[in-house]
Amino acid sequence: MSAESVGAKGIHLQLVTIPPGGRAKAHKHEAHETALYALSGVSCMWHGERLEEHAVVQPGDFLYIPANVPHLPYNPSQTESVVALIARTDPNEQESVVLLPELDSVHQF
Repeated sequence: MSAESVGAKGIHLQLVTIPPGGRAKAHKHEAHETALYALSGVSCMWHGERLEEHAVVQPGDFLYIPANVPHLPYNPSQTESVVALIARTDPNEQESVVLLPELDSVHQF
């Protein structure tokens, strides 16, 4: 659900799947908070100004990402997908995403 799909004004909600061995690009969401609920699979995330912090997210876990915090989620499994429900205080699906290519190579996978 988003501004694009249902005309949302202040929230975005979606299911996200990270395939086995998959990873996002380092990014942040300007001025928008993100909340995640892990449904299946174990995922990991580097976060912080230089991606110096690390989190492991298991099914049933909640994860909060404050606005403007760089993060890089990834799936360490080579066999199992990760599925999570994500809510963001930005009603647009990708408008607040700021890619951070300078952080993409901080951690090699």
